[in-house]
Amino acid sequence: MKKFILLAPLALFALQPHAQTSKYKVGIVNVQTVVKSMPGSASFLAISKKADTTLQAEAKSVATLQTKASSRTASNADRAAYSAAVKKYQTDSQSFDKQLKAAFAPLSSKVNAAVASAAKANGYSVILDQRVAASTKLVIYANLKSTDLTAAVTAKVKSGK
Repeated sequence: MKKFILLAPLALFALQPHAQTSKYKVGIVNVQTVVKSMPGSASFLAISKKADTTLQAEAKSVATLQTKASSRTASNADRAAYSAAVKKYQTDSQSFDKQLKAAFAPLSSKVNAAVASAAKANGYSVILDQRVAASTKLVIYANLKSTDLTAAVTAKVKSGK
């Protein structure tokens, strides 16, 4: 038993390098950049820009109204204005989501095929959308020099392969 107790820490040190190495490679692609390089993407990009501008302004308005509505001196009008702003933001967000999905549909198969092709060619197992990963804080840090496949995917889209 004494020998086992002495050997257990040694076994952990021997296994440590294997636990840190992974056979899976995770990459990142900036889908917006890829889409910008595609013919026929003008509609999607216009809707995306309008959605970003509109929703950012509405979010700022909601934040301002929330501060007013949550103060001790808030009136019923302040609370109603806040509630209306939140409802408008939610409605507009859903509307833009539908518009973006419809505009992205003809582009998605080309983007997805290019991402899959570039990922396989470079040995990647998982690819994340850079914008989504950043906005959801899914990825805290990534060395873009070694994980960014945007250029490879853009080249695949442009070549049509």
